[in-house]
Amino acid sequence: MGLHSTQKKHFPLRGIDGVVQLFDSELHKPEPDLALLSLVLGFVEHFLAVNRVVPINVPGVRFEPLEADCPNSCFPTVELGMISALYERFTAQIRGAVDLSQYRRTGSGSSRELVKKVSDVLGLKDVHLALSEDHAWVIFSKNGEETAEVTWHGKGNEDRRGQTVTAGSWLYLKGSYMKCDRNMEVAFMVCAINPSLDLHTDSSELLQLQQKLLWLLYDRGDLDRYPMAMGTLADLEDQEPIPDKESPLQIHLKAVGSAQKFYNNEHIYPYMYLAGFHYRHRDVREALKCWSEAAQVMQEYNYFREDEEIYKEFFDIANDVIPTLLKETSSAAESTGEGGEGGDGADKASIPPQTRAAI
Repeated sequence: MGLHSTQKKHFPLRGIDGVVQLFDSELHKPEPDLALLSLVLGFVEHFLAVNRVVPINVPGVRFEPLEADCPNSCFPTVELGMISALYERFTAQIRGAVDLSQYRRTGSGSSRELVKKVSDVLGLKDVHLALSEDHAWVIFSKNGEETAEVTWHGKGNEDRRGQTVTAGSWLYLKGSYMKCDRNMEVAFMVCAINPSLDLHTDSSELLQLQQKLLWLLYDRGDLDRYPMAMGTLADLEDQEPIPDKESPLQIHLKAVGSAQKFYNNEHIYPYMYLAGFHYRHRDVREALKCWSEAAQVMQEYNYFREDEEIYKEFFDIANDVIPTLLKETSSAAESTGEGGEGGDGADKASIPPQTRAAI
């Protein structure tokens, strides 16, 4: 099965707006074409980050400047022929790899063995993505009551693919994970864009694309149950704000509210994102307060070895970030005091006892 005529009419995709228009069209459908959208993002990311090259050196691919007065800022034109060929090759590989006649499907949905091999290309409408703050798996069957690992590769017993998810640890958020609909799955795809050129440089074009796509999803309400996506959008706005949009702080607060309302306040990263915002703006008191709130949420979890990433993050914050921040703030407060000015810096550096205890 190839692309439909309604999809083909959007090509060629020129610039960021062309990609956004395709996403907008797909998001209005009951079942957006995840394969198509993924291929488009992969194509763009390949030429802007993974294999960034001088435009004239790529045969068969045209580049156009994003701005007329900025020739160094280029964006690859996404041609129909290229994407259509990739799409047909991908769907053919998936369909050729799985013989549906070998797997029994009941009225309640797909079987676990089929889900191990599945893609949305096979048309299994009951299979959806499940997300925690550091992991992904799938849910399926009636009301998404069945779960299966699909990304945990390994040798022998270390390979968990197809196994049921046990939701006791932070990695699985004690069951308070995101059960995605298709549009949230598109949002996950957008959040997964990697703009890094190297350890110190990001592709400005990919950052702009990610920001505009997240605004598209946000304005549609597709991020209302996706706190981490809102945190990503707020961070992008903090770097390069778009006029007449909500402020980064408003979005961060909405993300925290989403975690509290929909996920039993068992998500850590909305508080981490908000703390990072206050940290960048040198609001020490609020940053410490948010880190404290994140730590209080973490205290509700039992320790599991697979949760080591979040504990490493808390360790770095407690032993590096906070001491450095307090030292810098104290020095600034002393300098202010010597200058005879008011104590605003000292006031911001003071820590309430309950916050200090949590840290």
